[in-house]
Amino acid sequence: MKITKYDIFATVLDIILITVLSLAIYLAKDINSSKVVYIPSGSINQIISYLEDRNFEVSKVDAVLMRFFGKPQSGWVDIGKTLLTRGDFLYKITHSKAPLVTIKLIPGETKEIFFQNVAKQMGLNYQNLLYWYNKLTHIKDGVIFADSYKVPMGMSERHLVSYLIGKSMHKHKVLSKKIFGNFDKKRWFWYVSMASIIQKEAANDKEMPLISAVIHNRLKKGMKLQMDGSLKYGLYSHKKITPKRIREDSSEYNTYRYKGVPKDPVCAISLNALKAAIFPSDKNYLYFVKGKKSRHLFTSSYKKHLQNIRR
Repeated sequence: MKITKYDIFATVLDIILITVLSLAIYLAKDINSSKVVYIPSGSINQIISYLEDRNFEVSKVDAVLMRFFGKPQSGWVDIGKTLLTRGDFLYKITHSKAPLVTIKLIPGETKEIFFQNVAKQMGLNYQNLLYWYNKLTHIKDGVIFADSYKVPMGMSERHLVSYLIGKSMHKHKVLSKKIFGNFDKKRWFWYVSMASIIQKEAANDKEMPLISAVIHNRLKKGMKLQMDGSLKYGLYSHKKITPKRIREDSSEYNTYRYKGVPKDPVCAISLNALKAAIFPSDKNYLYFVKGKKSRHLFTSSYKKHLQNIRR
């Protein structure tokens, strides 16, 4: 049987039609996504691998198709919905930038107050934010660094908390390796816990190494820390510490009742508080009390400390 040019043309046309139809069916299939997606910088293949690692239903075929849609934008991308066609998804990650908002975690604030503010600002669920924090880390507070974060509107509670913890844990590891040469999680967060008390107690950054000296000196002598700041955890962040509260609080944070530094940090910390915890001032202070203009009076003498209290 002789094959004519017409037969070849018809065969090629059939292949093209089948290919186009297959691609149309493939692109019309549903894909699950989060409303906003973070796209790292890199090649298309690297981006597809990144999405695969995060359980997005993409493949090497998408890497080929994406070249027709355009190069994916790096940063946060606004997908807009959680269920869409594959074609829409590929178009979104190459064309749609997500609007960003700035959320701020101030030094000394607890995760509870921070998440309350974030929930209001971003229209998220406060209880879900707490749930995912506790799900993703066993450290009760202090994991997320006090800082400003640019995040996209539409982010879910899970992705937001995961992003904040991931970014902060990277910083913890980098700092630990820079200071100590390695990252020993238990040792490092002992200092973070100490830094959180310093953060709550200090009137300013200059006082931080002095308060750190008091803590280190008391620990060496086996004395209780007896610091109000340790009791300003969770929803007690801005509550006045009373003698009744000191008597009745049985949590690990009550440094009037228990010796040592609490196992978990009280609040978010600044870099200055962390440095002070690791590098205390070379003073023999054991006591301090609030003086004029909220600044503290430090002394190594209990007798002098009582005089400062009477002032």
